[in-house]
Amino acid sequence: MSRMINFPHIAAMVFGAPLYATSELVNAVKAVLEPRLLGRTTTDVELAEEIVGIAMGRDEERQLQGVTIAGNIAVIPVHGILVARRGSITATCEELLSYERLREQIAASVNHELVKEVVLDFHTGGGQAIGCAELADFIRACTKIKPITALVNFAAYSAGYMLAAACSKIIASPTAGVGSIGVIIETYEVSKWEAEVGIKYNTFYRGSHKNDFSPHEEITDQAVLEIEKRLDQAYSLFVNSVAKHRNLKADDVIATEARLFSAEEALQLKLIDEIAPAQDAINAIAMAYLPKNGGRSIRAQASAINSSLTL
Repeated sequence: MSRMINFPHIAAMVFGAPLYATSELVNAVKAVLEPRLLGRTTTDVELAEEIVGIAMGRDEERQLQGVTIAGNIAVIPVHGILVARRGSITATCEELLSYERLREQIAASVNHELVKEVVLDFHTGGGQAIGCAELADFIRACTKIKPITALVNFAAYSAGYMLAAACSKIIASPTAGVGSIGVIIETYEVSKWEAEVGIKYNTFYRGSHKNDFSPHEEITDQAVLEIEKRLDQAYSLFVNSVAKHRNLKADDVIATEARLFSAEEALQLKLIDEIAPAQDAINAIAMAYLPKNGGRSIRAQASAINSSLTL
């Protein structure tokens, strides 16, 4: 029996909701969803192959799955699209990582008796706004227990940057990029296509805002005002989070205008703290926790961590 895919639920995660994501990421996700929303796919099995849910366990072994612990360092990958509740991976290896899953991994790593520092290995264009600020605050609270370094290897945009900004420090590889401190909402409307194929929806509702984002009708002025309000709320939350965690003025964060910055530009704007190749950064962190005669150990440790950085 084929799996039933909840298309409205998936669409609601992308359309009509605030996203801390680059426009490129939004367009990539739309390319997967739009054909299916318009009935241009053969079976739901295809989507099932692209969206494979990962069950969330609570035991320590499960919490540390995907975390590389070498010596006194725990490296946690923050890769792909960031979502609120579910992690999965597509058939083309387009990763989805949930904030809930990442919180578990960070908590387990911070509580691990051998770990003295946590490294978050970022390569993401961002994702959902829901849940991002809460995780950023959790990361900042964890830095009071053990250092958490954000290693931008090679992208920490939008939601990814909000999380990186909450870390103890940010190290970016020379060709890395950060920024996109902004929020985007897209709606979709298929009423003209429905008219062409002879489909008409009759919607009955109570509450004037209940039908604000219906894809079966042209967007209303009322809905536009609601979108603007959501954008303002999500943007203010993002700006203030980055300003607080990076010790910047909110006006300076706003002045970035959601641009994407190179490592050199980001360093000048104090959006990052240091520029270094990923492996060099890991080696330096590892060295800080090894005795002076631990040369052989650090090489083994760096080699183990290097495997996780190159996945």
